[in-house]
Amino acid sequence: MSSLEIVEKDERKISVKLKGIPLQYANALRRLCLNGVPVFAIDTVDILENSSVLPDEGLAHRLGLVPLRTDLERFNEPVKCDCQSETGCSNCKVMLVLDSGDVDVTKAVLTDELTSEDDSVKPISDKIPIVQLAPGQRVKVECYARLGRGREHAKWNSSNVATLVETDKEGERILTVESTGALNPAEIILAGVEELGNRILEFKDMIEQLKEE
Repeated sequence: MSSLEIVEKDERKISVKLKGIPLQYANALRRLCLNGVPVFAIDTVDILENSSVLPDEGLAHRLGLVPLRTDLERFNEPVKCDCQSETGCSNCKVMLVLDSGDVDVTKAVLTDELTSEDDSVKPISDKIPIVQLAPGQRVKVECYARLGRGREHAKWNSSNVATLVETDKEGERILTVESTGALNPAEIILAGVEELGNRILEFKDMIEQLKEE
């Protein structure tokens, strides 16, 4: 009989015991937990002003790597959104704004200055460095975040680490997932299980269609 049991859990990491689950399914779940669960990340950056030493491309890249808290219940992946628009809508895209203002002393711009139009999608920490500014320098940008998956780009990885370890008992394995902070680790496991179930059903449907042909 197959089962899943929580062994250890905290805010950033969870370990679950998998019993009676074939290795190929357990490993597929591990991979889904790593890069198959959608999370938010900044995808488009409009540079309105940037007089820092960091080039526009570097600033956009750094913003894209800021982990953002994610609410999978409220938002859709763009390809699954009813709007079907290239520009997106409030159900699949969130705007974040950064304006350092003119500075008169050397300062580090942190993620506490990156404000979101939706409070449920924001940086996981206020203390992540973005850029260092010297007196007289300024950055002002508009960013647009969307849901994506890690297989498209690492900035959409839902986990930093996902490991699968055999125990001393046959047919028993420990899956450990460490979240980036975008999602609660338990949410990653549940979303991964749901995604795996959907893929198995899709595969079965494909097999049935081939048989009919």
